[in-house]
Amino acid sequence: MFEARFPQRIICLTEEGTEILYAIGEEHRLVGISGFTRRPPKARKEKPKVSNFIDANFDKILELQPDLVVGYSDLQRDIASELIKNGINVFIFNHRSINETLGMILQFSALIGNEKQGKMLVEQYISNLNSAKEFAKSFPYRPRVFFEEWNDPLISSIQWVSELIEICGGELCFPEIADKSLGKDRILDPDLVIERNPDIIIGSWCGKKFKPEKVKARKGWENINAIKNNQLYEIKSEIILQPGPACLTDGIKDIQKIYRSYFQRISNAF
Repeated sequence: MFEARFPQRIICLTEEGTEILYAIGEEHRLVGISGFTRRPPKARKEKPKVSNFIDANFDKILELQPDLVVGYSDLQRDIASELIKNGINVFIFNHRSINETLGMILQFSALIGNEKQGKMLVEQYISNLNSAKEFAKSFPYRPRVFFEEWNDPLISSIQWVSELIEICGGELCFPEIADKSLGKDRILDPDLVIERNPDIIIGSWCGKKFKPEKVKARKGWENINAIKNNQLYEIKSEIILQPGPACLTDGIKDIQKIYRSYFQRISNAF
């Protein structure tokens, strides 16, 4: 008997694929995840961990007999190459913008035979984005925002984060590098941040806790409005630096909370 089937044993090398599968009710097909996975919390308890971001346990992956491995970014090319050599079907996404992230959700869902559920999920996230844009219209002005993705060297926000900062009602301090996909192209001289004088500083140091006291101690940064007014905030990297469901849900909410807090503090100061 001949039979055509969509993938039934899926491994996700990054968190966004895992969160999508849970969001569309197909987590039973997920047989392996990244060790960096935090969302949803039960995935970490239920599913075997087979990789970090740039390394993988190939023996464990092969034992799990996946019929599809899904990853993200050119940084996972070596993992993909090794798996392909072993006869595994691999799909690597490389999305950087909000629109590309929405497209990834559609593509991944269609790839596994769940196009309808993917479309419904995308519609929900588009609604979140439109609501955020509408909410921002109530602000008296757009505060200048510096998003710090890494501290040494100093790296500004990747594209989807920059877009969310603007969608939610902020003004980017460094719009000229907002669409640069590589971290090396978003490295900044700390003196430039002083010159741009952000009203808000948001930190999300990928993989480690943001330290506001270290930011405040930088030479000359005491003159920045965000420092003078104590407008330093952290968003956890698994929420904002994951180009998938996290940033389109809780990422938006966290940015909005920061903006509300900013305007409340500023109004109370006068």
